Order: sequence, then C-alpha cells, then structure tokens
Amino acid sequence: MEKRRLGRTGHMSTVIILGTAAFGRVTQKEADQAIELAFKHGVNHIDVAPTYGEAELRLGPWMKEHRKNVFLACKTTKRTRKEAWEELQRSLERLQVDSFDLYQVHALSKLEELEVVLGPGGAIEAFLEAKEKGLTRYLGITGHGLTAPSVHAVAIERFPFDTVLNALNFVLWANPDYRRDYENLIALARKKDVGLMVIKAWAKAPWGERQHTYTTWYEPFDDQANMDRCLRFVLSQEGITAAASSGDVHLLPMILDAAERYIPMSETEQAALLSTAHKFQSIF
Repeated sequence: MEKRRLGRTGHMSTVIILGTAAFGRVTQKEADQAIELAFKHGVNHIDVAPTYGEAELRLGPWMKEHRKNVFLACKTTKRTRKEAWEELQRSLERLQVDSFDLYQVHALSKLEELEVVLGPGGAIEAFLEAKEKGLTRYLGITGHGLTAPSVHAVAIERFPFDTVLNALNFVLWANPDYRRDYENLIALARKKDVGLMVIKAWAKAPWGERQHTYTTWYEPFDDQANMDRCLRFVLSQEGITAAASSGDVHLLPMILDAAERYIPMSETEQAALLSTAHKFQSIF
C-alpha cells in the first residue's frame, strides 16, 4: 500500500487510516479480525475517539504489542481545558498507552467553538500541556459539515495545528462552495506544511427513511468498482495524505483492496465521475 508524508509530522502514512468508529458496537472478536486484517495489509495509522462507543477498549489490547508500529491518533470533543485534560487521560487509560502521536480537537466546524477552544481556559491549553509532558507529539483538528473547510482554514491560520481531518468525496467536491473552500484549505495547508486527511470518502447519501444496512450513519457505496473510484478520486486531490476507513467493519476488505490497487485518477476520469454527482445526495 502506498505511503504518503503527513505534513510536517514527517510520518509516512499508509493511504488508508484505520478508522475505529467501526469498532464502537462490535464484539472484541470482530474488532480483532478487522485490526488483524488492517495490519496484514500494512496499515500503519489508526484514528480513534472516546465518542466511538467501545472503540478504545477494543483497540487497547492490540496496543500492548503493536503501539510502536503505528501512528496513533486520538481526539476529544471537549472544549475546555479541564474537560479535555480529563478525557485525554481517560483515553490513554482505555487504550493502554502512555502517549499518542496525534491528539485532535474533534468535530469542530463552527467559528464560535474555535474561539472557545483557543481562548482562555480552552481545550488548547490542555493540548499544549500534553505536548509539553510528552503525552502527544502532534496536535490536529477535525470536523464535519459544509463549513468545516473554511473553519479549519481559519484554525490553522490562528494556531499551528499539524494536521487537519475533514470530509471529502466527489459528491461534496461537486458543490461549488465546498470545493472553493476546500481548495483554499489545500493551498493554505501546503503553505504551512499541514497534513491533510479525509473522512467520508465512500459516502453515497443520507439514509433518510430507508433501512440501515450498515452501521455507518450515512449510506456508503458498497460495491468494489465504486469504492475504487471514490478512493481514487480523493487520493488524486493535491495534498491529501490518506483516507480513514468507513464506519463498518464489513466494508474494510474492499477498502483495503481498493487502496492496494490505487492509481491516480486522470482529470478526464474525475470530470466523468463528477458528472454523476447529481445522482447522489450530500450527507450534509
């Protein structure tokens, strides 16, 4: 599997990040099978969060043996120093590790929240203390929604975040406003050497009233041909290091297969794919 440099962290990340939202409601055995499969395919980057149900507990036993072999990213939705510090400590305990490689402000897509995080008594104070004490090496920011790219651009202008993680797929790219904001974020990240990672690469549409056939909160593409195209599209955008795997363990084999056969998507192919975006629906 191809590896790419994650901005100034210098980490050569596999183009697939093991997204552990998929472990939130599965048994330890199911999680073990998914983790073992990811490691078998060489995945060296894991993203986890306390909001992902039991994911930290499912991952914890593996970190005893494999911590040194992976880039471990965790995150918090807490916005104040006290709450963020307490949640960071709890995540370390649940994951059975002494430190993270990357700790991220999670699910931030509003400027008002950014003001709280970066202000007096905000979560960033806990982040900086954690970095000073060796509990994390790098700091990042993540977010969902149509405003995330523009808010994250403001965030990396105001604070030296090392990484950004937010949503990108061809349906979102077909939205002129979203594309404009994302291209601006890409340019700024390149200038500041900030690592860019994406989520929701395989999002097809909201579930709406339809029955959920996967544990993802959105309907994902679930055939190999479309999953290949989705991954090829996001990885062909300038500056993107990696995409987090989907929130259902059953999709992981196809995602890993797509990654190992990845070849860049030409501009002609991208245009053809974008011309089909109207058939689907943005998840935001």
